[in-house]
Order: sequence, then C-alpha cells, then structure tokens
Amino acid sequence: MTQDDLVFYVRLFVKPDCVEAWKQAVTQVIEAMSQEEAFISCYLHQDAHDKNQFTLYERWAEPSVEAFMQNQMKPYRLEYDAQLETLLQRPREPQILKPLGQWQK
Repeated sequence: MTQDDLVFYVRLFVKPDCVEAWKQAVTQVIEAMSQEEAFISCYLHQDAHDKNQFTLYERWAEPSVEAFMQNQMKPYRLEYDAQLETLLQRPREPQILKPLGQWQK
C-alpha cells in the first residue's frame, strides 16, 4: 500500500427486488475492472443488518480522481452505471479515503 493510492468507499442501497440483478451486474463490473492496469483491489460487503445495503472498497494506482475518471470511461463501466438508476433506491454515496496504514495477518 502506498499513500498515493486512490481509495474509494462507496455505499449502495439496492432496491429489495433488485438485489440479485445488482449483485450480478456489480460482479461483472468488478471482474472487468480487475483487469485494468491501475487496479489494486476491491472488496464487496453486504451490511449485516440491512440486506439491501452494500459497500465497495476500491484501491487504485491513480494519481487523482480526474485521472481515474478519464481511464474508467470504458464500455463495461458505462453499461453498469446506466443500470444503477433502476437497481438502486437512491444514488451511490462515494467517499474518497486517504490511506494512513494497513495491517494484515
């Protein structure tokens, strides 16, 4: 991990009747983005108390959000983004995090 990594934490609230469709769509987009040169990692989580709430934690070797956006305007991402309005209860809630440390065992 470097402190120059671009890190996103994104909360998504999926419509109850769209959870399976969203999971399929998000899995496809994560698998596609994992092939990108700047991709480092992505973790997908479901809230333990709200089965319709999910979080994505993404790490990218990108110098800025602007550089990331220029590099990510790929057909697979545009296709995924176009589906979100019908799958989500409300817009995504993205945050950009500043890496400070990492511990693993």
